[in-house]
Amino acid sequence: MKAHDGIYLDGAWRPATGRDVIDVVNPVDEQLVGRVPAGGPEDVDAAVRAARAALPAWAATPPAERGAFLAALRDALAARQDEMAETITAELGSPLPFSQAVHAAVPIAVAGSYAELAATHAFEEKIGNSTVHMEPVGVVGAITPWNYPLHQIVAKVAPALAAGCTIVLKPAENTPLIAQLFAEAVHEAGLPAGVFNLVTGLGPVAGQALAEHPGVDLVSFTGSTAVGRQIAATAGAAIKKVALELGGKSANVILPGADLARAVNVGVANVMTNSGQTCSAWTRMLVHRDQYDEAVALAAAAAAKYGDRIGPVVSARQQRRVLGYIEQGVAEGARLVTGGPEAPRERGHWVSPTVFADVTPDMTIAQEEIFGPVLSILRYEDEDDALRIANGTVYGLAGAVWAGDEARAVAFARRMDTGQVDINGGRFNPQAPFGGYKQSGVGRELGAHGLTEYLQTKSLQF
Repeated sequence: MKAHDGIYLDGAWRPATGRDVIDVVNPVDEQLVGRVPAGGPEDVDAAVRAARAALPAWAATPPAERGAFLAALRDALAARQDEMAETITAELGSPLPFSQAVHAAVPIAVAGSYAELAATHAFEEKIGNSTVHMEPVGVVGAITPWNYPLHQIVAKVAPALAAGCTIVLKPAENTPLIAQLFAEAVHEAGLPAGVFNLVTGLGPVAGQALAEHPGVDLVSFTGSTAVGRQIAATAGAAIKKVALELGGKSANVILPGADLARAVNVGVANVMTNSGQTCSAWTRMLVHRDQYDEAVALAAAAAAKYGDRIGPVVSARQQRRVLGYIEQGVAEGARLVTGGPEAPRERGHWVSPTVFADVTPDMTIAQEEIFGPVLSILRYEDEDDALRIANGTVYGLAGAVWAGDEARAVAFARRMDTGQVDINGGRFNPQAPFGGYKQSGVGRELGAHGLTEYLQTKSLQF
């Protein structure tokens, strides 16, 4: 795709106020693939004003009509599926088959789910002598990450539109081209001017301006816990609603009696998917001491098969971060089973699939989110010990439990302090709520729970 040299404002592509630009680089070979404007506070202000002006008419549009717009958006995205996959591969570096199957296909399904939900959701209910109305919260500032760049855009924009909100989107600076392609699809779908606006820019500049803008009613952010804390503080000072989807250090708990080979192989695949750049990745594998050595051997063999099929990480900065964590794991006494801190290629931002054994719960690699293809395998004594280890981080986003007896797995999962748990390899459900406990965030995305984040309640008494 050709990058736009403007921002999408009030239904049209317009020049940004400044001349600063962001270079978009392919992580595979470090080649320049595009340039976009680095919008500033003036651009954010113009976009928020456009969204504010469009709000009354859009909020008053019947939900079924809003659903029809979302269906048109879904169709516009579906028509561009190949172009979207190629664009994400160019700026994120993910292998094209994965970009097609996940990065492009899942957002289309999510958009479709909100097209249906807008038309069927109960936006009012009767409680005794009261009628409770669910109304749009207002103007939404959406700040999205680079790791699943289109999915995270759709997971915010689609429910906000279904709710009757208007939006200003600030996408990650590493992956802005797919955001521009999304804006083109919005335009094709015929959304009224000002309902959706796009400002590309740097997080500390455009993102900060959006988070603190007095015309924004809700800030929805996905990214690191450190930045989420800043946004929450900014929004809290203004008594502004926030939805935060932050970091994770999810546990993959393999109980005795589980299919060990399947649990380990699926667990390794989960961590290596998207080059480990997944907030919900099961980066801690917990195995009973009696099966530990066998699990480590299986994991090493599984990880070694990936080679560079997983693609690079997104940037040189991210590569340095991940390799630094691998070095720290070695320094703290974890046993390197496969992979390591040496970059496997001279050019591009590559990290070898890495597995650590003999990891203890207090090690840095068992506590902090690495966001790369790095798996830590920990041993446990019994179920209570496994639970202590699983719950023993500041995060609580996702997890997995494997057992021969499904009821046993469910009982364990119910005791985990985490927002989502896969039982014996349960599949991702785009209509189930996604979000975390503890420092993994505030609020939920996807499905009806994701829609209610963008609604506020008003009760009328009779």
